[in-house]
Amino acid sequence: MAVLRSFGTQLRLRRLTRHGDGRLLVVPLDHSVSDGPLMRADRLGPLVAGLADSGVDAVVLHGGSVRAVDPAAFGTTALIVHLSASTRHAADPDAKFLVASVSAAVRRGADAVSVHVNIGSREEARQLADLATVAEEADRWGVPVLAMMYPRGPRIDDPHAPELVAHAATLAADLGADLVKVPFAGSAGAMAEVVADCPIPVVVAGGGVRDGWPELAGYVEAVMRSGAAGLAMGRNIFQAPDPSGQARRVVALVHPGRVAVRDEILAPV
Repeated sequence: MAVLRSFGTQLRLRRLTRHGDGRLLVVPLDHSVSDGPLMRADRLGPLVAGLADSGVDAVVLHGGSVRAVDPAAFGTTALIVHLSASTRHAADPDAKFLVASVSAAVRRGADAVSVHVNIGSREEARQLADLATVAEEADRWGVPVLAMMYPRGPRIDDPHAPELVAHAATLAADLGADLVKVPFAGSAGAMAEVVADCPIPVVVAGGGVRDGWPELAGYVEAVMRSGAAGLAMGRNIFQAPDPSGQARRVVALVHPGRVAVRDEILAPV
């Protein structure tokens, strides 16, 4: 099903997928809002610059953090400004709130915005309404929306259940998102069904920290076999001993036609 989009939205989507194969490696760097400082303040700018040099397609930052990054880093890497927040100290950490607007993200140079929704949470109704509101505002500004959709809440037993992941993905499309990030549905086959049912590109969450490169590479390969547009991988990259090198190895798997896959790039670390 063709999705009609404004010229501005199409232009910014092309910046996200500027390498022409329709695939994406997004590195979320928004964790400090929920979990507290994850690195020294002076490391964020060099980290983003290194990720850009490694071929990462986009990074996710909160609006305030953007100010710590040299704009030159975004010459080849897209900027996604995250609009949702909560902390792990809250009475209900699953209750995400909007803390920024699309217009504020545009002023910071965003190529896209992202919104987090926890399906099945106690605050699901408000989060769905927030996503719909952001999608409407983003449409007026010509800005793509990445919906980060997670099955989380009192009635969710298995957040990776294929039927739940599929529901989360299509729900994002129904409410106006242009891209959707969801958890892995357990296998490449199950994930392929989710992708087939969703009318917008599906980006799969990187998940918890993997035990070494072979395990991580196997996960990336399974995701890409499913037909997903790519991955949104944070901790497995920015917490690696060499984030730029780790990003380069993952890029080589996500974009095999663009990156020369040499033995030293994909060698275990």
